[in-house]
Formats: sequence, C-alpha cells, structure tokens
Amino acid sequence: MPILADVPQHDRLSLVAPDLACTICTATLELGDRVLRCPAGHSFDIARQGYASLVVGGRTPKTGDTQEMVAARAAFLEAEHYEPIADHVATTLPLARFLPDGSVDDDSAPLVVDIAGGTGYYLGRILDARPAWRGFGFDLSPLAARRAARAHGRAAAATADAWAPFPLRTASVDHLLSIFGPRNGPEMRRVLRPDGLLTVVTPQPGHLAELRDRLGMIGIAERKDARLDAQLDGFELRSRDTLDYAVQLMPEEVRDEVRMGPSSHHLDDDVFEQAIADLPGYTTVTVAVTLSVFTPA
Repeated sequence: MPILADVPQHDRLSLVAPDLACTICTATLELGDRVLRCPAGHSFDIARQGYASLVVGGRTPKTGDTQEMVAARAAFLEAEHYEPIADHVATTLPLARFLPDGSVDDDSAPLVVDIAGGTGYYLGRILDARPAWRGFGFDLSPLAARRAARAHGRAAAATADAWAPFPLRTASVDHLLSIFGPRNGPEMRRVLRPDGLLTVVTPQPGHLAELRDRLGMIGIAERKDARLDAQLDGFELRSRDTLDYAVQLMPEEVRDEVRMGPSSHHLDDDVFEQAIADLPGYTTVTVAVTLSVFTPA
C-alpha cells in the first residue's frame, strides 16, 4: 500500500471526516468550511488550529487538563522518558488483515484512534511506524487538542468526552489506544472493527513508587489487571506484557511527571514545591506498566 501523504494542519480533519459521527444523534458528519455538520443540522465548530469541538453543547461540567498540566505532559513526554512505552505500543502486531509493515491488502487507509490522547505523543509514534495509516485523537481538554492537532501530519484531533458516545461511526476504527486513560468499554467495542485491536496501558503498583508517598500522588489500586479484564466486557485478551525500567529525573522533570497527571488536582502547592526543592540533583524513578492487547470477542 502506498505511503499516505501528510496533510496541512488546518486540513487534517479531512483525513478522518468520513469516519466521524455526531455526538448528539450519531449520524455521519460532513466537513464544511470550519464546521462539521450532520444531516439533522447539529454542527460543531473547527478551531483555527484545526481541531474540532465535538463536546455536546461545546462545554462540559467535567474538568479537562489545565494549561499547566498540558505543558507539563508535553515537556515530560518530549524528554522521551516514556519512549520504551511508545515503542512497544507502536510495534504491537496487527491482525491478519494487515501486512507485516503495517500496511493493508486493500485500498483503505487504516485508522488508529487515541482515546483521551492528550498531546498526541503516542499517536504520533504509531503513525511514524505505519506510513499508510491515518490517526485521530480526542481529549476533553481544548488545550490538549490544540497540541494534538499538530502532533503529526496524518493525525486529526478533536475535543470529546471519553465517557460519552465517541465521535466515531460504528466499526470504523482499526486500532484503539487507551494509554493511562479512561476506558469506556461499550463505546470501545462499538467503534472497533471486528478484526481490530485495542491496546491498553495501565500502571503497575510499583509505577513511580519513589515519588508517590514522598510527593502526595494518588495511589494505584491492586489487582488492576483483573479489574481491567472485567471492565472490558465483550473483548478477549490477546496478549499481555509488562515493562519495568528506571529513569533518572531532574527535579524539574519530577515536577512535570507529577503535574501532568490527575495527582495535580489534589496537591497542596506549597508542600509540593518544597518537596521538589528538597530533591537531590536527580532521582531514580521506576516506570512499571502493563501493556494489554484485546480483540473483540
């Protein structure tokens, strides 16, 4: 299959528009001039940065990532501390429909979707590894979607709620990604093709253990794998790997690691900043995750 050409940022929604669905009535969306519109007349604005606003009503009472959280995530991921995770996800073996190089044996360009994908870091790595693929990432935060819209020349972005109906047609997605994010099992099952893949990355209890108690981070539940399997009714586990390694983080990188996640909402800022100031020149931190691949049952 030929390599899919990159598209200018303001036109990238054209890559995925045929696979998008109205988040109000689920009808197919059509791409217009700075707008996506369904036959029932529901319309969704496209920001000048190129991402679509697909949250119902344009706003939500839930809290998306703040500007500080998005900036911290971008800085931390760009430093490649999670590169082994990204590499593992990018090399997940596709199903039989795909050829060994990630291309397909028909004329369609496969679609990979990153749920609550933040800045688009992992989505970009997938697309780097698979030059015939298209990508789409959505996140509740407009600030994250703005960054994701420029994450890769073959990736489109939108704001949408991962706990609401996904802005995608039924059975339209070849590969779903859920990396440290919420898992809406019924919607994942609905949008994934019968021969598609779902890749889920979850933290192990030892993940960031050197920082959690010291800096007041949220804990990690035990038996997370069993809870994940129970949560994903309608899926069958295909493979499960663990990844465990150490990184050396400077104090500012520790700050970014903590600030980029949900713990940021629960910190006492003064106590946290004093703890960061008390850190040595670098801290050895454990990265420990489980990478699970599922197929529709």
